[in-house]
Amino acid sequence: MEQKLLLTPGPTPIPPEVSSRMAEGMIGHRSNDFNKLMESIQPGLKTILGTKNPVAILSSSGTSALEAAMVNLVRPDESIVIIVSGSFGDRFRNIAKTYPFDVHVYDVEWGQAADPEKFEEFLNTKENVKAVFSQSCETSTAVIHPLNALGEAVKSYNSETLFVVDGVSIVGGMKFDMEQDNIDCLVTGSQKALMLPPGLAFVAMNDTARQKAADNELPRFYLDINRYFKALEDHSTPFTPAVSLIQGLERVLEIYHEEGVENVFERHRNMQDMLRAGLRALGLTMLVADEYASPTVTAFQSGEDELKVIKDQLKSEHQITIAGGQKELKGKILRIGHMGYMFPHDMIRVLAAIEAILSDYRNENYYGRAVAAAQEAYYGKL
Repeated sequence: MEQKLLLTPGPTPIPPEVSSRMAEGMIGHRSNDFNKLMESIQPGLKTILGTKNPVAILSSSGTSALEAAMVNLVRPDESIVIIVSGSFGDRFRNIAKTYPFDVHVYDVEWGQAADPEKFEEFLNTKENVKAVFSQSCETSTAVIHPLNALGEAVKSYNSETLFVVDGVSIVGGMKFDMEQDNIDCLVTGSQKALMLPPGLAFVAMNDTARQKAADNELPRFYLDINRYFKALEDHSTPFTPAVSLIQGLERVLEIYHEEGVENVFERHRNMQDMLRAGLRALGLTMLVADEYASPTVTAFQSGEDELKVIKDQLKSEHQITIAGGQKELKGKILRIGHMGYMFPHDMIRVLAAIEAILSDYRNENYYGRAVAAAQEAYYGKL
């Protein structure tokens, strides 16, 4: 009868008040009520994505936003660079290969952050690069890239080269400032730190990117971002939207305002610190160095058998679901999500459960070690 706890890096738990808002009843998507709803959510969206410009909303998955960024901002045969440091950087690469682009890949070891100096050296060996695509947080490894330094490297190469960032697993859990970090386009999805079900994608573009999209003749229809920005002028959408999810989004943004956006970001950093301290107290190894650790997901290493026991018993005996590794990290890491509707006490619960599992598996008493380390990391900052 223990309450289930979902600690995956997406989808994530939904606040009850958000579920209630989504269940209040349907409104017409071509009505004044919907127009008012769309108008009301723009200020909060702009704050969360760190932009002064309108944010387009697509009724589709986060992957659609990745593809929309490419098909709107890159013309046929143009040269682009993709930073690949994990499974979702690889997704960017696979999307790009679908289209007639000249694709260059900057490979980064999984678990490592991109080195801005080495990346700039790589970039300078390529001619006439029109756009650079990167993750902010690579969900599959829990690494965050140094966006500010990478943005500077892109603009140092050519001030007209676009810097496009996938923020799917971190927007809402970390502060963004598109202008300060030289980000021309930032995309994200609804099912992670934004505390909603899957089904909405968000695209923020500055004026430079908007103009490039307007001038791009590459054929596209549903993903033509110009349609979305044009419809936003009337507080609407070009196609039938996921109305109930947008109603829930309004409540999400109210929650962010009530808690205070900076407090939300601090809560995510606190959970990150608690988990890393607690897991290390159990002799588990972090995949990512502290400097580049994500505030929304943590990856740790151990032997394959031990990782399987932890993951399986967390679910079967403690009603806690976490995620395994993907592709080349399958069987090598586990990932714990701590984004959106998650709190420090949730970190205590999962760490206490891992203590119990490892005490039994290793035949050694680990009780209290992880919890004490996590409490010290949290309360020592207050």
